[in-house]
Amino acid sequence: MDLSRILKPGAVKVFGQFTSKKRLFQEIAEVAASTYGVEGAVAFDGLQEREALGATGVGHGIALPHARIDALNEIVGIFVRLERPMDFDSVDRQPVDLVFALFAPRDAGVDHLKALALVSRTMRDANVCAKLRANEDPAKLYAILTEARANHQAA
Repeated sequence: MDLSRILKPGAVKVFGQFTSKKRLFQEIAEVAASTYGVEGAVAFDGLQEREALGATGVGHGIALPHARIDALNEIVGIFVRLERPMDFDSVDRQPVDLVFALFAPRDAGVDHLKALALVSRTMRDANVCAKLRANEDPAKLYAILTEARANHQAA
């Protein structure tokens, strides 16, 4: 599995500033609807429900919100780079500026965990994060994300 299978170029966005996770999740849900045909309200509710179980801010300015959705047939991703970091109740209490959201079919099981692990490994790479933070063009961000994982697999 590589990121190009779960992330479409149109699902990579750069947003300005959000004052709440709720507002960010609304935007992510809209991207899920327009890019993958997921019902926006269902995507939003899924993200909110998962976040209520525990914050998905994993530290170092990165958040990995995710949700399982009945209507999906495959795992899909959305990457958001925030121009202004926001509070995300992260484990290290640092604000978040890189968000990679995953949506998986409710019965995805191990595949959902593999996708989360793949995204997590990619986002733990300090060089990848530095490049993501240095670029604002969604096409470049997509290339950075998909090439980074391909390089990890080749190593």
